[in-house]
Amino acid sequence: MTATPKFAVLALSLAAVLTGCPGKNASAPSADAAKPDATAKPQFTLDESKLAPAISFAMSDLDTSKNACSDFNGYVNGKWEAANPIPGDRSSWGAFDALAERSLSVQHQLAEQAAADKNATGVDKLVGDFWASGMDEAKIEQQGMDPIKPELAEIDALTDTASIASYIRTTASKGQNVLFDFGPEADFKNSSMNIGYATQGGLGLPEKGYYFDKDKADKLAAYQAHIAKVLQLGGATAEDAAKQAKDVIAFETRLAKASLSKEETHDVAVYYNPVSPADADKLTPNFPWTQFFQAQGVETPKMFSFAMPKFHEEVDKMLADTPVDAWKAYFRFHAIDGASPYLSKAFADENYDFYGKTMRGQKEQKARWKRVLGAMNGEIGEAFGQEYVKVAFPADSKAKMETLVQNLRDALKARIEHLDWMSDATKAKAIEKWNSFTPKIGYPDKWRSWDGLQTNRDSYIGNILAADEFNYKWQMGKIGKPVDKTEWGMSPQTVNAYYNPFQNEIVFPAAILQPPFFDPKADDATNYGGIGAVIGHEMTHGYDDQGSRFGPDGNFNNWWTDADAKAFKSRTDRLVKQFDAYEALPGLHVKGYQTLGENIADLGGINVAYDAMQRAQPDSKPTTQVDGLSRDQRFFLGFGTIWRGQMTPDYLKVIVNTNEHAPDQFRAIGAPSNMPAFATAFSCKAGDPMVRSGDKQVVIW
Repeated sequence: MTATPKFAVLALSLAAVLTGCPGKNASAPSADAAKPDATAKPQFTLDESKLAPAISFAMSDLDTSKNACSDFNGYVNGKWEAANPIPGDRSSWGAFDALAERSLSVQHQLAEQAAADKNATGVDKLVGDFWASGMDEAKIEQQGMDPIKPELAEIDALTDTASIASYIRTTASKGQNVLFDFGPEADFKNSSMNIGYATQGGLGLPEKGYYFDKDKADKLAAYQAHIAKVLQLGGATAEDAAKQAKDVIAFETRLAKASLSKEETHDVAVYYNPVSPADADKLTPNFPWTQFFQAQGVETPKMFSFAMPKFHEEVDKMLADTPVDAWKAYFRFHAIDGASPYLSKAFADENYDFYGKTMRGQKEQKARWKRVLGAMNGEIGEAFGQEYVKVAFPADSKAKMETLVQNLRDALKARIEHLDWMSDATKAKAIEKWNSFTPKIGYPDKWRSWDGLQTNRDSYIGNILAADEFNYKWQMGKIGKPVDKTEWGMSPQTVNAYYNPFQNEIVFPAAILQPPFFDPKADDATNYGGIGAVIGHEMTHGYDDQGSRFGPDGNFNNWWTDADAKAFKSRTDRLVKQFDAYEALPGLHVKGYQTLGENIADLGGINVAYDAMQRAQPDSKPTTQVDGLSRDQRFFLGFGTIWRGQMTPDYLKVIVNTNEHAPDQFRAIGAPSNMPAFATAFSCKAGDPMVRSGDKQVVIW
């Protein structure tokens, strides 16, 4: 269970990239991949009347009973949030969620049309097969858990350390390894080449603290009960299921003790530990990495990144001293649990009951059509995106975005050049990095090839497993090969954006280029506060506390003078303190260091967007009125609107404990409170909550 990031950092969060997750834009273009044709006539049609409504800033949303200087989030978003409670099938609701719902509405129509053509070929066949098999509830019920019985039989046959190690290698080669994460990414020291990265994993709960922290003991107990229920559904007696559940908890607790925390993995350096497979074998003699590479169909490399070695050393010890039955219980549970969303109703319901209801506070299970679309986006997202952009992304939107991006680029360069705390030597390096920024807008310049992925309408989970293996093998094919700079890390229908430090690129999928982020009908000030701040946010990731450790060529190196690095840290430390002070729930504070990269990007992004707005409208004045609001007020209200959102208390706890993004209500106020322009726009006075001054004011980029 993972949370969807709101503006991803370091290539969809570096930790996620290094896993090589199946389905994460699960393949890249091959030499014969098709090039997008924006003028091509859509094969499918779109009924706008069936789409979920778009969110745009509206004067009627403002809660004038609240003061913008003391409760800006409440002023701009409180009224809307009160009128738009969290839907029963969600654990959060806001600007991102509503736009994602609209994207799903588009995808729903496309999937149904694709499934109606039983003679379709290419990507349309993939979409149609996934949709038809996923929506065939009668067949899924009839099959029960039969589709995974072969894997369960393999687990039952395990007898010793060697057979367990072999099972791990085999399941990994199918894209099903639950024990640790392994995948390709650019070499930190040579970003033009891909190498393999082995990182930690294996936990069923969101973060290691869930296994030890007293305030999370109820979730651990609920997880143990869930494990027992899943094993019972898999055929175990109640007594055996309870014993195996206890073993699984002990097993994962041991993994958790050897794992780095979420805050520790915020430091990107922990992902890079280059070693030879032979040297790795010495650290884990019970799990030879030379054999692992062979099993993945990868030529044994001279070097790979053996990240988090203590975790892998502990796994090696467990291979030697943990009873085979405990390993079998762990594997059996995760095999069934991982397949549950795609199996019969009893399994899917139990999966929702724990991961949705217990962990996230979700009141209702999502409708089947939404769950199927979610799976399709995970497995064949870019294939699906080919039809999405034809009906949902006007050509003029891309042109307007290109103009906005250039305006933001110019504004960022000017801010760097005028920094009063940075030396000329470091500025020169920062500008060199600025010169190498690459923007990607809407959709890839060429689509990936899906040749070789075989799907049908007979088995939903069969299609899922086939795609998992197909995508994993494609990922393995990257290792030891040059990086394909045309590849995207998100599908076009994803409501998000990201920065990739290895390619120094900023990426904006088509789905986010809609209201409230980008509204063709809105005035420039509102759009600069919305999508402008998003663009600036992604650019600033190149200069946040982790992105700033990568140079213009994407390599991991130090381009700072010692004095500048010290000055930078003193400023970011203030931002850590600012967010540490925010209280999400009584006694539950935001983690300032864990969220630092995103908070730096928010602060830099809104400042750059404000400057770009001024540069793009040299004749405009801050006080120019439209609908009774000044230009600057509309800018900040546009920014605040994109952060409207609310979460269930359970999900809020998960986000604070595990996510690199602060909850929305703090992002709405965190960056603007550091800007004198905000105070001026709303006539705020010294001492107001939205006015940070003196040592409390944070100014970085």
